[in-house]
Amino acid sequence: MLARLAKIAFFAALVFTFYSAVIPPAQALQLVPWDKAEHFIAFYALTGLAAAAFPTRHVLLIAVLLSGFGALIEVVQGLPIVHRDEDIWDWVADTLAIAAALAPMLLVEWRRQSSQVLRSEAETKPPRS
Repeated sequence: MLARLAKIAFFAALVFTFYSAVIPPAQALQLVPWDKAEHFIAFYALTGLAAAAFPTRHVLLIAVLLSGFGALIEVVQGLPIVHRDEDIWDWVADTLAIAAALAPMLLVEWRRQSSQVLRSEAETKPPRS
């Protein structure tokens, strides 16, 4: 039940993010006055939701896919029909947010794996005499 709810929340946020990125700027919800901060906030939240929605997926796969989604948004914004401006720095803000959200998860995983290796090494070492 919780996993399904996380997936619904993630995909709803994904659609909302895309919609907000392609509508005229005057109609979009403005959280903060700086565009790059809005990108950071949106992709930080998307990353947390993606990690909750897909707990068995590797975090690097989540990072690559979300960064690709950010790049797609910029490509779509560059289309003349959308009347928005593409900006590579928006994608950089997206990708930095993804890294910031996933870094603690990677550190926890690295620490867990390191402690398992150390434990197994300690168990296989012969006792000192």
